[in-house]
Amino acid sequence: MPYLHRDSGPQAQPTPKDARITHSSGQSFEQLRQGCLRKGALFEDPDFSANNSSLFYSERPPVPFEWKRPGEIVTNPEFILGGATRTDICQGELGDCWLLAAIASLTLNEKALARVVPQEQSFGPGYAGIFHFQFWQHSEWLDVVIDDRLPTFRGRLVFLHSAEHREFWGALLEKAYAKLNGSYEALKGGSTIEAMEDFTGGVAENFLTKEAPENFYEILEKALKRGSLMGCSIDTRNATESEARTPFGLIKGHAYTITGIDQVNFRGQKVELIRVRNPWGHVEWNGSWSDRMAFKDFKVHFDKVEICNLTPDALEEDALHKWEVIVHQGSWVRGSTAGGCRNFLDTFWTNPQIRLSLTETDEGQEECTFLVALMQKDRRKLKRLGADVLTIGYAIYQSPGREGHLDKDFFKYHASQARSKTFINLREVSGRFRLPPGDYILIPSTFEPHQEADFCLRIFSEKKAITRDVDGNVGIDLPEPPKPTPPGQETEEEQQFRALFEKVAGEDMEVTAEELEYVLNAVLEKKKDIKVKKLSLISCKNIISLMDSSGNGKLEFNEFKVFWNKLKQWIDLFLQFDADRSGTMSSYELRTALKAAGFQLGSHVLQLVVLRYADEELQLDFDDFLNCLVRLENASRVFQALSTKNKEFIHLNINEFINLTMNI
Repeated sequence: MPYLHRDSGPQAQPTPKDARITHSSGQSFEQLRQGCLRKGALFEDPDFSANNSSLFYSERPPVPFEWKRPGEIVTNPEFILGGATRTDICQGELGDCWLLAAIASLTLNEKALARVVPQEQSFGPGYAGIFHFQFWQHSEWLDVVIDDRLPTFRGRLVFLHSAEHREFWGALLEKAYAKLNGSYEALKGGSTIEAMEDFTGGVAENFLTKEAPENFYEILEKALKRGSLMGCSIDTRNATESEARTPFGLIKGHAYTITGIDQVNFRGQKVELIRVRNPWGHVEWNGSWSDRMAFKDFKVHFDKVEICNLTPDALEEDALHKWEVIVHQGSWVRGSTAGGCRNFLDTFWTNPQIRLSLTETDEGQEECTFLVALMQKDRRKLKRLGADVLTIGYAIYQSPGREGHLDKDFFKYHASQARSKTFINLREVSGRFRLPPGDYILIPSTFEPHQEADFCLRIFSEKKAITRDVDGNVGIDLPEPPKPTPPGQETEEEQQFRALFEKVAGEDMEVTAEELEYVLNAVLEKKKDIKVKKLSLISCKNIISLMDSSGNGKLEFNEFKVFWNKLKQWIDLFLQFDADRSGTMSSYELRTALKAAGFQLGSHVLQLVVLRYADEELQLDFDDFLNCLVRLENASRVFQALSTKNKEFIHLNINEFINLTMNI
């Protein structure tokens, strides 16, 4: 399935407000609930049916599950019983401890919890078998509606459940998150920070405990005070260590929640303590301090800490402050904008490029602080189609001060000013940077070239920054068509063309598309410097559409001579990019080739061109290249004519107009 860049350019980060309706009916939760109450029927969600397809996509249930509503499992069910707390979260038979650790952390922040889990819901008056939850996805909040049928076996919940069996908010939240991602199976395996971000719209920061800064304890303490969600884990060296128990009662490869941090006086000394929770609800730390753990032991036994800041406030500073946030939505498309990392110099430059202008320094500083968070979209949802999380990262270069997409030569001779710590197969890669004021080019990419995905790039800055997509606009610089030479001044080549033209066209000296196909192929066969397959009939029809001034669907000889001069220029251009004289050129070179022909295309139009004209090996032969140039020039000339004559009726820019015509 192709990924297309749809929303180029920066977008302001939306403030929390009513979440977008996602149900296929187009109705809100309240509209659906009221409809059920009027009909006297409990809600059944057609978007996430109570069957095996909602459970697994690669296997069958190991036992026959039965979908039951809470009232069929216990008497007097409760949505939330005695407040939502971390002890409500107990893991079932699904490998989603990462999600449960995030839910447990969510219960520590009442405001964030109330956003994700709307509190007005219950099994009391107004109950209609329908519930809803809200999640952040790629810069917007979504309202996810579900029915309350849950998978059970022998009358007990199979997956997430509460320690208090009459309480169901956790199980229903897990179901809503499974629906968001396509199935319960899609929730197997993940990073706690992923769910934390979906619960808050926050931004992640990751620490390795063995490499953490000296003030790591203070960082965690401030993060908890600010309501940040935090998780931790122990690395595994191989698959056999996954969920292996250490002698101290800790589980390797398991997601824990950090729920508290404090200091106590012990034998005249202050001891730093930290509290972590296992979503299983059992198997506990058995070292010193028992239910709590000494912070020095924590740093020894745990390897990673993930912090989800509700706003990306600098944890090393005392004062909270609002950050400026800009969002870019983009795509890596095979053959045009999926160039891979800097290791692949020939294609790296084709990645999306975003200009970042840092204009104001931090208070009392000479540099500008900003945070970059690159997220690949919908990979968990696409697992059922065989998609994996890609290895992603980004690099930041000093801008050379010129407009337009930077080419391969720039990256050959210039090093990056900053970059992500590593390319890694996580949903999001983020980093904090400090650079002098100036213009920079930020390049998000996958590690390997030719890998497709949509992405969301968020840039947070302490002071107002200006960003824009380098490829956001299409520039057209077409020369005026040359006038044909009079018959008496024709070159020898043109005289040979005239003879062939007269032979094919007859007395009216006009050729149809079929006759033009014969003429051009006869001429091109004699050219030794270019390997060309026969031009197609569709190319010749497009040529007539471009050059036919009379509108009769035929080409006169003078029109043909003008086109031939243009065709010779395009042949020379094609040969520049067909270095091995194979008769094809790489689609990654198309941006440069089209720019040389007068077309500077935006990413979305370029992606459409590649999808239409490149083959499976990402190559274009001359007929494809010619057809592309003819259609682009035709579209641009039509646009220029329309915009000149009908200014009050033209509401599209040239980028949008070419996009429209390329889809016809």
